Amino acid sequence: MSPTRRTFLIGGGAGIGLVVAWGIWPRRYAPNLATIAGETGFGAWLKIGADGHVTVAVPQLEHGQGVYTALPQIVADELGADWRTVGVEAAPINPLYANPLALDELFESTLIHIPESVEMTVARRGALIVTGGSTSVRMFEDDCRTAGAAARALLCKAAARRWNVAWTDCAVDAGFVTHGTQRLRFADLAAAAASETIPDPLPIGVQGAGKLVGRSLPRLDVPAKVDGSAGFAGDIRLPDMVHAAIRQGPIGDARLIGVDRAAADRIRGVLTVVETPLWVAAIATTGWAAQRALDALAPRFASDAALPGSAGIARSLSDALAKPGQRIAAVGDLGTLLDGAGVVTADYTAAPGVHAALETTSATAAWRDGRLELWLPTAAPAAARAAAAKVAGISESAVVLHPTLAGGGFGATLDPLVAEQAALLAMRLKRPVSLVWSRGEDNAHDRFRPPAHARLRARLSSNGAIAAWHAAIAAPATGHALARRLLPGAGWALGTGDPYAVAGAQPPYRIPALRIDHHPAEIGVPTGHLRGGAHGYTAFFTESFVDELAQVAGTEPLSYRIGMLGGDARLARCLTMVAALGGWSGGAAGSGQGIACHSFRGSHIAVLAEAELANGRPRVARLVAAVDCGRTINPDLVLQQIEGGLIFGLAHALGASTGITAGRSDVRGLAGLALPRLVDTPDIVVEIVRSDEPPGGVGELGVPAVAPAIANALHAATGIRLRHLPLRR
Repeated sequence: MSPTRRTFLIGGGAGIGLVVAWGIWPRRYAPNLATIAGETGFGAWLKIGADGHVTVAVPQLEHGQGVYTALPQIVADELGADWRTVGVEAAPINPLYANPLALDELFESTLIHIPESVEMTVARRGALIVTGGSTSVRMFEDDCRTAGAAARALLCKAAARRWNVAWTDCAVDAGFVTHGTQRLRFADLAAAAASETIPDPLPIGVQGAGKLVGRSLPRLDVPAKVDGSAGFAGDIRLPDMVHAAIRQGPIGDARLIGVDRAAADRIRGVLTVVETPLWVAAIATTGWAAQRALDALAPRFASDAALPGSAGIARSLSDALAKPGQRIAAVGDLGTLLDGAGVVTADYTAAPGVHAALETTSATAAWRDGRLELWLPTAAPAAARAAAAKVAGISESAVVLHPTLAGGGFGATLDPLVAEQAALLAMRLKRPVSLVWSRGEDNAHDRFRPPAHARLRARLSSNGAIAAWHAAIAAPATGHALARRLLPGAGWALGTGDPYAVAGAQPPYRIPALRIDHHPAEIGVPTGHLRGGAHGYTAFFTESFVDELAQVAGTEPLSYRIGMLGGDARLARCLTMVAALGGWSGGAAGSGQGIACHSFRGSHIAVLAEAELANGRPRVARLVAAVDCGRTINPDLVLQQIEGGLIFGLAHALGASTGITAGRSDVRGLAGLALPRLVDTPDIVVEIVRSDEPPGGVGELGVPAVAPAIANALHAATGIRLRHLPLRR
């Protein structure tokens, strides 16, 4: 019998490491949320203090998206808490916080299919605790509501026992349990409530709760970020701690062959140098001394093979496109529709995308009393713990991971490499060590958004509508690589194709005959997930090509799109709304206006851009977006994420990329990435459609439609069609 995704995840998932029989795994998991004196725990999600504070445990990484507010808001809403008393902390690693939704959303169905009914069991036993794919609220809303409702019921039971009334006659109000004129604080009831029994069925959404969701409550993480008390990995200070700066070899099979230790020893504060075949680290009393020593070391690397470069990457993509691809999606029968005259064809390309988070890759580690402790921002804590344990040669039970806030990340924190490096340094030095990558190191060894080369072909029907569509996209199999990093041994669970690599390439329009093919390309450069994933380039390919087809059909781009949407009323509404908000002029020549749309993780967006070429460089004057993301927990968080996504999309439309020469990135600092500064940021208008639909993903939604909207606007302004990301003449 061949292995399946189900048997693989049981035996080889992150945090497991051994093939173990399915039957002996526990069916129930105990909460391990730590409490201190004066606190009472209520399951895995919250605890209440004797002083009245309510602390909500969040298993998702807070990297600016607001999850440290959204999930506590749901718990507090159902609990009936006073928002002024609510706090948040990172949840410990526990299968109870597994995120099976990421199996589909983050990996974009790259792993072989398993029944939805067993996904939670599989994810828990595989320790799939992941932040990604815009899944936080969609995955954990029900858990948060259940946790809040359960605690509320227990508090009401404890109060009812004191008052000698039926607990179902009690209500909650801003941190109090009430019954008529009687009131008791949660703090006064918490200890007694913990010994009560949760009712079955559990009432959810009743008894006076439900006053917080849907409101723009203040973010819980902002005060600490404003006053500087927020803890990031580079802020950790421990007794006897040292600082490390690291230099890794060029991309490829480079190995360390020499360093100038004598030069490093002359730097004041230098303590030692740690060498491995892949990297060298300078250890010093301060981070600045460590970085100076690293430069003095002048590490030398050698390789037995040619190192990757931009020209070679382009050839690899072109060669892959010339070979047969792997069918990812198909509708109808193309037959001979794309043969002969009348077929419209266009090639598009995208360069590697750089994460360029404000916080560079960082981790702090300490080996003491037979236990390895790690402090780092990680979107995959179980995978990071497993990786650290492996390089340290210890069991995972001997590793304690403290998740910190992340200064951005945008997908880079899914990778466990820095956890491995910090763990190895701590084990060798036998002292706490803070490892912070330089900006140059961060750019040079990023897990880039993959480069891609697409060839799109279409035939129009007699009325101008798209009758046939074929997208052939050459790109690395990034979904496979991502799965292997997060789920060791994932080769057992990978399908024959890589849907992640072409995710978002299927147009939202009704096209009778359609085919999407992935052409895997070996480029010799590591790739990974970046905010928006492959949608960041596939939406650019698709929505730019649709504009080209509208021009061939002689039809105005907005009505052309709406006419092909069929029953997709939500996306059509976004398009009409953004046209009204932005004063759409029809995208006529010289107007400088462009429009694009995208559906993504259960949400929908349309973007209107106004742009021009100024001194040969694109300049964007305005971005307008209409968004339908279903029911919102906190409207301000949604607005912040869409605005941030639009700016992120702008950055990757105009820059945030690098060439590669001899295994090294051409851009080593922020200056060369052409990131938008405040003066470059356009006027931004966002309208959120009021909806009662289930919440959709928001964190990545603002990214995909920006680049095609700008490209379409530049074409309207100049008549020049730009088909490369980042956009350039």
